[in-house]
Amino acid sequence: MNVLDDLAFSRTLVALFKNVIFKETDPETWEVILAQKYKIEDYVSKVGLILIVDEMDGYGYLKQRLYGEGEEEIPRLVSRHALSYPVSLLLVLLRKQLLEFDSTTGDQRLIVTRQQIAERMQLFLKDTTNEAKMVANIDNHIKKIEDMGFLRRLRGSEDSFEVQRVLRSFVNAEWLRDVNELLDKYRVYAGGETGEGESQE
Repeated sequence: MNVLDDLAFSRTLVALFKNVIFKETDPETWEVILAQKYKIEDYVSKVGLILIVDEMDGYGYLKQRLYGEGEEEIPRLVSRHALSYPVSLLLVLLRKQLLEFDSTTGDQRLIVTRQQIAERMQLFLKDTTNEAKMVANIDNHIKKIEDMGFLRRLRGSEDSFEVQRVLRSFVNAEWLRDVNELLDKYRVYAGGETGEGESQE
């Protein structure tokens, strides 16, 4: 491996430590991930991380390794963050929409608009007379999901987003199995019957 390969490897590691890498938006880093996959896996394993690569959908990211009973654990490098009720709600709604989309169409890209997102979320949010504040809050939740890499704003558009398929890896089978129960809880929350609303990544 030459100096340029070493530099590309280092830059790719830094990019992976920061966020999810998508083939479509960062093809140069993506190519390094594929070319040096085993070296990256070996490197990150030393700090308790696993490299996840989905070549079909074109994304890669680092995930904290889970340890079995009796295994010596390395302290977590990737922090767990509590998600607010609206953000976890939006993740569930988008994951459910992606599941429905995949089961009814042969298309690869699920495109959603800001208005569609707002309409779906409003069913699970408490009624408010301050419409402007609610819309601003929903915009903030969308921005949070966008920053997490689960939504990508379409080029040249302020209001249209592609749902990134990496969402399937984060909103996992366990979440999906309980999705209707989760949405029922969210409806109850919207009705003001409980103040619960925090979930974990």
